[in-house]
Amino acid sequence: MPYDLVTFGETMIRLSPPNFQRLEQTTSLDVNVGGAELNVAVAAQRLGLRCAYVTRLPDNPLGRMIANKAREHGIDVSSIVWTKEDRVGLYFVEFGASPRASSVLYDRANSAMAKIRPGEVKWDALFTGTKVFHTTGITPALSPSAAEATKEAVKKAKEKGTMVSIDLNYRARLWSPEEARKVMTELVSQADLLITTEEDAERVFGVKEDAFEKVAERLSQMFKNLQVVAITIRETPSVWRNTWTALAYSAGKVFRAPVFDIEIVDRVGAGDAFAGGFLYGYLTKGVEAALQYGVALSALKQTNPGDLVWATKEECERILAGAGLRIFR
Repeated sequence: MPYDLVTFGETMIRLSPPNFQRLEQTTSLDVNVGGAELNVAVAAQRLGLRCAYVTRLPDNPLGRMIANKAREHGIDVSSIVWTKEDRVGLYFVEFGASPRASSVLYDRANSAMAKIRPGEVKWDALFTGTKVFHTTGITPALSPSAAEATKEAVKKAKEKGTMVSIDLNYRARLWSPEEARKVMTELVSQADLLITTEEDAERVFGVKEDAFEKVAERLSQMFKNLQVVAITIRETPSVWRNTWTALAYSAGKVFRAPVFDIEIVDRVGAGDAFAGGFLYGYLTKGVEAALQYGVALSALKQTNPGDLVWATKEECERILAGAGLRIFR
């Protein structure tokens, strides 16, 4: 059966000290799984899309933990590449409070996914009838072979008539702006949908404007194949109180999403929840619905611990309709 959405990237084990402790002082760690492309698949699947997730994992308890978490959300994992060697990447999150920002420490070098190579995934079968393929700038940043595997995936998607969605997702700890620009220019030149932030657009493509709308328009002019450019917008008056919204540029028009005031529990994975909600709305109703579901789902994601979103379509529609904060009975 064809998929609505196929995503491709690395998922890691996430370890975080409880109760705002620093890594140096903690005696315990909370365990979650998280990775941009799995987060997107979970978000889209929870809204109603049929999703598959592709990665490379070691056949050990940590690899199985990741695959099982995807299965828990109804995601097809039959195309995961399993290896008897290698390792799962780890990352550590320290939660801050003003004036100390939250921070991330990676331990992901030489992970199983970083060693993926072209030819390991049967893309032709996966993309037959599939509507959208989604990946991010994190995946090609993992290693030169991961970059080549990502290029292969995008090329195969285009050959099969599958729409390509890319979240720029620049990670300074993985590669330089110059390295990112070279690879991401090639990938975005083949994409149909681009999701980014104002900061990443400047870091990777050198796009700097005095308004978010102009950033989206410039990107659309640079990459004429793009049907939509979406930009997420966060204001951070404090670590735990943010405003969250987005806009999109398509066919010469600017579309704006509602603005949500958020009391943040965990902001990691918010952009991924936006991408999953955006893809659901875009496939079912168009750009305006994409923005609404994207922002609503990602706002709700930031109210639960962990990378993955646990909200429902009905909750999204309630807050979009202006539901208040009284207990929902």
